[in-house]
Amino acid sequence: MPDYGHYCPVSMGSEVLADRWTPLVVRELLLGNTRFNDIARCLPGISRSLLVQRLRHLERCGVVQTWPSPTGRGSEYHLTPAGKDLSNVIETLGRWAVMWRHDEFDMTDVDATQLMWWMHRHVDTEALPPGRTVVQFDHTAPVRHSIWLVLDRGEASVCMQHPGFEPDIIATMATPVLAEVFAGALSWRDAVTSGRLALDGSPSLVRAMPRWLGLSGFADDVRRQMKAVARAR
Repeated sequence: MPDYGHYCPVSMGSEVLADRWTPLVVRELLLGNTRFNDIARCLPGISRSLLVQRLRHLERCGVVQTWPSPTGRGSEYHLTPAGKDLSNVIETLGRWAVMWRHDEFDMTDVDATQLMWWMHRHVDTEALPPGRTVVQFDHTAPVRHSIWLVLDRGEASVCMQHPGFEPDIIATMATPVLAEVFAGALSWRDAVTSGRLALDGSPSLVRAMPRWLGLSGFADDVRRQMKAVARAR
């Protein structure tokens, strides 16, 4: 592919980030995903061959470095200082979309596995109760699917199959409802009060759960935009 030319900084920056999927790959790296399968899991629409291409492109541009995995199997992908410095670019792009394309957001487009993977990265490990806590998320639509979040020893893990421990909390909802909560468009309280999300389990754990499960990094921006839209009507 021909480059965009080196006649201005915007064209040079576009050469790195303007390809489809590339900003999302950088987003995943910024969020701490270093293994190929983990990055692919959070980008369900990308083919594995295309992800390989994008990672190689970022490596050639000096944004990513490939390291041998500590396990001795495979590789890990880590941002260079130049890659880490793209954090503000990605955040600004997201905030711009919240402000100017908010009406186009479609929570029905969120994949349950992708959503749970996002959510587990935002768990506030310092707020977790002692011992192991297992939360079973029963997604009822658009696809019926159960996914488990295992919170143990200050770590959060996503299990696509039953982890072998009985759940302490069962959350039942359509995937778009949970996506709205995570995005900041719907509060836990309103989701439960409206009956769109049911939480079953120990009352103390159910009350505490919203404190452990953090929201999207753009949740505050979404709330501000929703208030601004409401005031303008």
